[in-house]
Amino acid sequence: MREPARKRQARIRGLVESRGYARITDLADELGVSVVTVRRDVEELAQRGEVRRGHGVARSLQPMAEESTATGDTVGMVVPERNTYLTEAVQAAREAAEKAGLRLALHIAADEDDAERTAVRSALEAGARGLLLSPHWRTAAEAARDHSWLRALDVPVVLLERRPERGSSLYGLDCVRSDHAYGVHLALGHLTSLGHRRVVLAARDDSPTARVIRTEFAGQTAALGIGEGCTAILSSRTAGPDPRAADPRAVDLAETLRRTGATAALIHSDMDALVLVQRLREAGVEVPRDCSVVAYNDVVADMGQIALTAVAPPKAEVGRAALGLLLRQLDRAREGRWPGAARHLELLPGLVVRDSTAPLT
Repeated sequence: MREPARKRQARIRGLVESRGYARITDLADELGVSVVTVRRDVEELAQRGEVRRGHGVARSLQPMAEESTATGDTVGMVVPERNTYLTEAVQAAREAAEKAGLRLALHIAADEDDAERTAVRSALEAGARGLLLSPHWRTAAEAARDHSWLRALDVPVVLLERRPERGSSLYGLDCVRSDHAYGVHLALGHLTSLGHRRVVLAARDDSPTARVIRTEFAGQTAALGIGEGCTAILSSRTAGPDPRAADPRAVDLAETLRRTGATAALIHSDMDALVLVQRLREAGVEVPRDCSVVAYNDVVADMGQIALTAVAPPKAEVGRAALGLLLRQLDRAREGRWPGAARHLELLPGLVVRDSTAPLT
C-alpha cells in the first residue's frame, strides 16, 4: 500500500533534520519512491517552511553560515577589482548559490601581478570547495603565465567571461562567457540598417573581451565592406610599466571620424563611451546628428546626457550559468566522477536601442 504523502514528507523532514542535509536521490532510494516524488515532497516542505531546498538536496533550517562551516559547502568567486561589468554576474551567482544551500565567498584580485593566484590561495585556505574565476588576463602572455598553476588546482573550477585558447592546457576547464562576436554583429547590423557605411571602433586592448571585440570588428567590417575597419585605441594599461601613463598609441576619435569620413562608432566600454561622447561634443561632433554611437556593455550606458544605444551582454545569466556549471562539477566530485566532460557555454547578448543612433541623412 502506498504511503500517504503527509507521512512520507514527515519522514523526509525527520531525515533531513537529523543529518543536516540529504540528497534527493538518496531519499528516493531510502523511501522506495521516485526522485520526482521526493522532489515534489521537498518542494512542498520548502513552501511550508519546514526544510530548505537546494541543488539536488534538502537542507535543514539551521543558519546557513553555521551549516556552511559544518559541511564545507562554500564556494569562492575571484574577480578583478574595479570591474563594474561583473557586478550583476556576481549577484546572480550569489543568489543561485544561496538557492542551492551554498555560501559564495567573494575575493577581489588587485590590479597587480599574481593577484589572482593570491586570491585563489586565500579562497582555498578559507575552505572553498570550488571556484568561479574571472582572471584579469590583460595580455595573452599574462593568460599563458597563469595556465600552469590554474591547471594544478585540485578543486572544480569554472572560468567566468573567459575562454582559454583552443589547445591550451586550460581548454579542458568549464567556462561561460558572452558571445562577443554576436555582440559586434548586433551593433554593426543596427548601424548598417540605419544607412551607415563607414564605422570605426574605439576600444582598449587590455582585456580578453576587448581583444575579441577588436578582432571581430576588423573581420566583420571587412566582410561587410563597410568603412576601413579602423580601430582607435582609447588607452591601455599594457603599454608601459606605469598604468597611469598615457598610451602613446591612443588615437583621437573626433579626428579619426573626420579623416575616415565615418558616420558611426562602436565604443567599448560604455563607461568610456560616456566620456568620448562628451569629448566629441567638445570637438564639435554631435551625437547622433554627426555620428551615431553604439556602446558595448550596458552598465551605465543610459546614464549620460544622451542615453546610449548599447550591446547588452547577459551578465546575470552568465553568473547563474557559471554557478550551475560549478554545481554540476561539485555533484560529480561528491559521486567520485570528477572531472567529467568539460562544457563551454556562450550566451548571446542583446541590443538596447536608445537615443545615440539615428538614420544617416
